[in-house]
Amino acid sequence: MISQSALTGIAVERRVTFAEWTSLPEDEPGELVDGRLVEEEVPDAVHEVIVAWVIRVLGGWLIPQGGLVLGSEAKYAVSAVSGRKPDASAYMPQSRKPPRRGTINTPPDIMVEVVSPTPRDARRDRVEKLHEYASFGVRWYWIIDPQERTLELLELGTDRRYVHARSAADGIVGSIPGLEGLSLDLDALWSEVELLGPESGEGALGDLEAQ
Repeated sequence: MISQSALTGIAVERRVTFAEWTSLPEDEPGELVDGRLVEEEVPDAVHEVIVAWVIRVLGGWLIPQGGLVLGSEAKYAVSAVSGRKPDASAYMPQSRKPPRRGTINTPPDIMVEVVSPTPRDARRDRVEKLHEYASFGVRWYWIIDPQERTLELLELGTDRRYVHARSAADGIVGSIPGLEGLSLDLDALWSEVELLGPESGEGALGDLEAQ
């Protein structure tokens, strides 16, 4: 399905350049795939809680050491014709850092994606981005699946393919590949998700309209 942005007039899935993609307003959605602007998944509250948790935990550990953590609007040129906006990304203290503005050509050490529930978006995170991030040279790819409540840590091999490094569903995960000394409390993460309200907000909206 092709849709058109009211803000920019750029139609989703029409061919655009990296310069056009980079200059889109921050609130304009879309990733660049094979030279075409395509729609991103629409994040829900569960997704946002997890992304905030990842940024908070990674930032609290990396930033005091001179590392850097970026949020979900950072635009990476993962190939000559594709640009992605991971849910979170991070640079180790000794790594070359990204520029202050424009599309980022410097691969981060870590990219994080929170899997969305639709099959199309799950395929994008587990198949398409898997190959793109590997080719881009991202050393560690973290995949968090809220539906399965799992964390997968993949590490880039010498053949530019990801291999399984660690996976967990709950408890405290220590010995994080590449981040010695960091531990991830998955029980705390899922407890934070449980602070959210009901599965759907439709009931609350109906209650308001009835008043």
